[in-house]
Amino acid sequence: MTHDLTPVLIGVGEASERIDAPGYQALSPVALAAKASEAALADTGGAGLAARIDLIAAIRQFEVSTPRDAPPFGASNNFPRSVALRIGADPARAVLEVTGGQGPQHLVNEMAHAIAAGEVRMALLTGSEAISTVRHLKTAGETRDWAETLEGQLEDRGYGLDGLLTPEVANHGGRTAIQLYALFENARRGRLGLGRQAYGQAMGELFAPFTKVAAGNPHAMSRETHDAAALATVTASNRLTSDPFPRRMVARDQANQGAALLLTSVGLARELGVPEDRWVYLYGGADVRERTVIERQDLSRSPAAVEAVEAALSGAGVTLPDLRHLDLYSCFPIAVFNIADALGLGPDDPRGLTVTGGLPFFGGAGNNYSMHAIAEIVRRLRATGGAGLIGANGGFLSKYSVGVYGTDARPWKGFDSRPLQARIDAWPAPVVAAPAAGEGAVTTYTIDYSAPEPRGMVIGQVASGHRFVAMTDKDSPLTQRLIDEEPLGATVTFAPDDKGRLLLTGFNPA
Repeated sequence: MTHDLTPVLIGVGEASERIDAPGYQALSPVALAAKASEAALADTGGAGLAARIDLIAAIRQFEVSTPRDAPPFGASNNFPRSVALRIGADPARAVLEVTGGQGPQHLVNEMAHAIAAGEVRMALLTGSEAISTVRHLKTAGETRDWAETLEGQLEDRGYGLDGLLTPEVANHGGRTAIQLYALFENARRGRLGLGRQAYGQAMGELFAPFTKVAAGNPHAMSRETHDAAALATVTASNRLTSDPFPRRMVARDQANQGAALLLTSVGLARELGVPEDRWVYLYGGADVRERTVIERQDLSRSPAAVEAVEAALSGAGVTLPDLRHLDLYSCFPIAVFNIADALGLGPDDPRGLTVTGGLPFFGGAGNNYSMHAIAEIVRRLRATGGAGLIGANGGFLSKYSVGVYGTDARPWKGFDSRPLQARIDAWPAPVVAAPAAGEGAVTTYTIDYSAPEPRGMVIGQVASGHRFVAMTDKDSPLTQRLIDEEPLGATVTFAPDDKGRLLLTGFNPA
């Protein structure tokens, strides 16, 4: 019998728990992923499917996302096989994906091609986070033993962090997501010519509708609704993190959430008796990598992500008005603005820009957030029909994976992002000025409030058009001037220190 190898999503599942909810069990990441995987299997409407899984691919938890991480309660040495053990599966292949929020959608894109090629018959994708539980238990002085050692094959793809950070940015304090996204956000503020208060209100207007979606989501970590002013106003409970972000504007990493997706071919789904009303097709997609931060001509945009969305829609034969549902990755406002600006989507779009409530409110489940978004968009499409779009972001607007989904049966076309990536790689990069004393105009900046004493960081241009990166020295009075006055467009002077960094020596507002 010849099977139709068209790939199809047949099951989705989620699991979550809040530490303040009745029945809280303090589940481990493996337990949450297994619970979500069982839900995905049950969602198919079929029976005995676990035994047919020949590949399980898992997303890395935050606590094992870099070589320096040490899980406080231990972890499985083979996360996908730990999940398999709990659900009665014994896959031929186990995969641990690289770090990054693009991972869930990238895996769907990859496995769809593998199924269409006959290389995989049924794939389970899963991931989870228990960050909130870890913090809760540590605060209570409790411990757990979540370490597991399993035999068996594992394709560990590594961390995938190469090229995300470069010395020019990292040596001046740009090491974490919140610091770098703040630079992008303030660059957009400068491009739009908005003051701090007006831009804060715009960020609030973007995210206020997200809070309403999260309030109706049973798996959301925050069920509170906020208007734009409440999100934008800095208070004791909504402190500044890195300028311009109050706490409620950034991904909520205190989450206990797991998700899972089950993919197979139309032929096998039919053979196994999975009802066709459970099937959702991948119409198109794209996977791209943006230039490093210092190599981007415009720090207020990520054109690679926009081109990925446009390529995915074009390849799928779907237009923007055709979409019934969208979920744009929302770790910070700029990640949403980047796509929304380019596509002409407003915060008041009647379709909404999230199906979950977004990372600040639904929960920033580590690298696995978009698996929850895919699960929800599948459920919505089953109910409404039509098409939906997922945009999944990783790194520092560094990696973007897109999926266009629908319920109408279509022949599989496949897609190849390599030509698009080659064009992105050929984009010209700005020249970085030598680390010497000089002056220049500020293009963007941030002030990091995470340390006891805030520190400022600026990126700008010297008279030649070359780019410079500089920072305020410890205890420098210039930090307070960056806080009190407008850094964007200001002229600053700087000089190198003995570590090769440029330190600000003067500040003259525009």
